[in-house]
Amino acid sequence: MRLNRRTILIAAGLLPLTGYCRAASGEEEKPVNDKSDALILSDFSGTEPYVLSGAGWRGFSDRVMGGVSDASLNRATVDGTNCMRLTGKVTRESNGGFIQMAMYFGSRDAELDGSAYKGMELLVYGNNEDYNVHVRTADCGWYDESYRYTFFAKPEWQQVRIAWTDFKANGVKAPLDSSRINRIAVLGWMREFQADIALARISLYA
Repeated sequence: MRLNRRTILIAAGLLPLTGYCRAASGEEEKPVNDKSDALILSDFSGTEPYVLSGAGWRGFSDRVMGGVSDASLNRATVDGTNCMRLTGKVTRESNGGFIQMAMYFGSRDAELDGSAYKGMELLVYGNNEDYNVHVRTADCGWYDESYRYTFFAKPEWQQVRIAWTDFKANGVKAPLDSSRINRIAVLGWMREFQADIALARISLYA
């Protein structure tokens, strides 16, 4: 399913539902690479962006809860590769501390079944800073509950592979249930710094 360019909309510090890109209905799905053992969730590296049918991306910051971090989510080309690029100043002021680009799998907490796969793989380009990946499942209730992993993003394109077992639970007693994933997010997280993280592709690996 192709993503219509006009569905790429930017949210910078607004409500989570304000800025998003999602699959356009009624269009033919196309393969994005020849990795038959992988499930491609989203791929921006080609001439036309791709997102899994029914899924979508949204960008927002801690301003949804009173913080003052700045966020911008845009289509971009970084070092010759098309991508989605999240930039902004992360600050702990006003009890904030994050900006993020989040992938949802449909309305009303629709779920992705990733149980046939061992984990996820991201193609990212950073600025020599740490970033977080947070996964929310049906077992997560309060907004702060999730499964988390921190990675270091160099200023070059790199593959980051994360096994489901590498995610650490935060506020959740149940282990990560990869059959009931509601959201996957890449974040600049809980410290003072200038965030600049680009994502070209995200997939699940077998």
